[in-house]
Amino acid sequence: MGIFTRFRDIVSSNINAMLDKAEDPEKMIKLMIREMEDTLIELKSSCAATIANHKKVERLGQEAREKEAFWNEKAELAVTKGRDDLARQALMEKRRFSQRLEVVETELVDLSGMVDQYKNDITELENKLKSAREKQRMLVQRHIRAQHKKRARQEIRRADSTEVIKKFEEMENHIERMEAEADLVDFGRRSSLETAFDDLAADEEIENELNALKSSQSGAINDTKTQN
Repeated sequence: MGIFTRFRDIVSSNINAMLDKAEDPEKMIKLMIREMEDTLIELKSSCAATIANHKKVERLGQEAREKEAFWNEKAELAVTKGRDDLARQALMEKRRFSQRLEVVETELVDLSGMVDQYKNDITELENKLKSAREKQRMLVQRHIRAQHKKRARQEIRRADSTEVIKKFEEMENHIERMEAEADLVDFGRRSSLETAFDDLAADEEIENELNALKSSQSGAINDTKTQN
């Protein structure tokens, strides 16, 4: 496929439509970008060659222009010297270079048009390539997001599985057993504050009982004294 045929196919292509139909959009966009890059290289190479040819033809035109002026001066000199024969020959040489100059100038116009067209094509293809690379970047991001989403869903499915739920239940039962064992460590043991108040109440009962006993004994002694 020629460079210009490929260029026309590329710039007229609908990237989005082609990617929508592709089984592997990422692979398709890579191939498209590679094709664009190769075509762009060829366009720039052809443009550079045309510019170089333009400069070469310009030099030929300048040489033809100088030769035309040279033989014109010779014809004028021959006329002033009365040498019409030499003047005629000089004018024939002048015409030959004038005709060459006309051809060169026509070629320069064509080459200039080609250079301008190449530059326009290069700009257009670079814009197309920029758009394709942006599309590639978006496709890569979408692919990465899809992979993350897939892994997330897989993790969710694993978390919802019976095996995982069973493990969570076993862990929960283990923690509950540990909590129960911790509660049993102090089961039946009174706090030091409760013990202090119980001791205080016990002391008061003993004192009351002691006082009652003393009172009883004192009453008995008094009764004995009274009887005597």
